[in-house]
Amino acid sequence: MIYKNNLKLIREEKGISQYSISEILELNKRVYGQYEREYTIMPIKHLNSVCNYLNISIDYVMNFTNQINYSNNKTEIDRVKSGERLKALRKENKMTQAKLASILETAPSVIGGYEKGRRLIATPFLYTICDKYKISADYLLGKIDNPKYLK
Repeated sequence: MIYKNNLKLIREEKGISQYSISEILELNKRVYGQYEREYTIMPIKHLNSVCNYLNISIDYVMNFTNQINYSNNKTEIDRVKSGERLKALRKENKMTQAKLASILETAPSVIGGYEKGRRLIATPFLYTICDKYKISADYLLGKIDNPKYLK
């Protein structure tokens, strides 16, 4: 479970339909419904858009914090900053790219691509990293500068 329970609950509490969110994301309602039920994992760029629309943090929807949003929250993900922060986290924990890739069950080149800011961290990898190292997803994505660590 990455976001399934929280996303639906928050959307329903705000009285927003799946259709409304699917329009924001420019997706078919069925595709968004699959994302919300986690039949298909939502790409982080779409999750960010949904969180911005609902005015909630990614940390909150992933159940890393009870704080609904951050006052210093940016709407856009900063790929370069995200890559730098992932690399710093990896070094803080004395890991090679190969070791982190092994934990995430992916290739070291994928980690290299994230660290160079070539692509966004995949949603399940982001969740695993943040859960394991208690680091804020919003921080890791460059959306906030503080707090860095949670719980």
